[in-house]
Amino acid sequence: MPLLPPRLEIRNLVRRFGGTAVVDNVSLKVAAGQVTCLLGPSGCGKSTTLRMIAGVEMQDEGEIYVDGQLICDTVFRVPPERRAIGLMFQDFALFPHLTVGDNVAFGLKGGKDEKRARVEELLTKVGLMRFIDGYPHQLSGGEQQRVALARALAPRPRIMLMDEPFSGLDNRLRDDIRDQTLEVLKQEDAAVLLVTHEPEEAMRMADEIALMRGGRIVQQGAPYNVYNAPVDRQAVAFFSDINVIRSRVQGALADTPFGRFLAPGLPDGAEVEIVIRPQHIKIDFDRGGKGPLPTVQDGVAARGEVVRARFMGSESLVEVRMDHDGSILKATVPNVFLPKPGRPLWLMIRRDRCFVFPHRR
Repeated sequence: MPLLPPRLEIRNLVRRFGGTAVVDNVSLKVAAGQVTCLLGPSGCGKSTTLRMIAGVEMQDEGEIYVDGQLICDTVFRVPPERRAIGLMFQDFALFPHLTVGDNVAFGLKGGKDEKRARVEELLTKVGLMRFIDGYPHQLSGGEQQRVALARALAPRPRIMLMDEPFSGLDNRLRDDIRDQTLEVLKQEDAAVLLVTHEPEEAMRMADEIALMRGGRIVQQGAPYNVYNAPVDRQAVAFFSDINVIRSRVQGALADTPFGRFLAPGLPDGAEVEIVIRPQHIKIDFDRGGKGPLPTVQDGVAARGEVVRARFMGSESLVEVRMDHDGSILKATVPNVFLPKPGRPLWLMIRRDRCFVFPHRR
């Protein structure tokens, strides 16, 4: 059986403004039923990429395919309304003068009974059937978001494009709304491309993450792989706080007060950065300041003194000024741990949770 083409494929998309490429050679594939997140900071080209796929903006280079069929290049262009693409943006843009049911039915074709059946099906899926004859102003923000989702899905689009759709919601509602939205999208079997600048949202919703920076996709893969095998220091830092330890390579090893770290493929004398997240720094509570002893997994313990400690809810954040160079390292500890400033602590670094990158000036 021949392999089906991806539901959405973009090849080498480029968009320039004033001679600057804001989207620079972006390629991406999204299968039916798959949720892919374009993740990155504001201004990295995520929304521009979405607008080109939707057809509301033209690319300067590159091609866009739906189910293997070309829908747009720099010469040929299928109009936006014929692309079978649904859109959801930050502004839900519901029509205030139309009922909830009429909002959902707005883009539907067919007979009255057929439209009504589709509206009822979707409102039932998003849990809002009771509001079918109500008006948008009578709904909460989360309810309006679900109506906007139902309206976008009503014509059965093959592709759903979502640009920061949850950014206007209260933090307490977001997780529930995201989960409900994801369930409905999976049921509809659309290919979903979601734009977000929030790593937590991407990790929660995506089957695949495409990390963007400066108009390019710098890394792409399953959330677990993007998080645990980052391509560079910036990729690590986008998902969490980081600690950075500098060293130089000698014999494929980088020597530090925490022991030696493997640095394969780097020449002797090369400056490297050893990057570790605060949750992977271990406080050695058993040592009691008796001095560093080597361990197999955690390396060598290094001494420092507490600068400050703060309780963050589910964990405590402890900042320690290290004796060897005066740098401050951050460590997180589950539950409540609030040592006083000046208290000596011995820290160890999990070798299997470190990332070693060439230093870039």
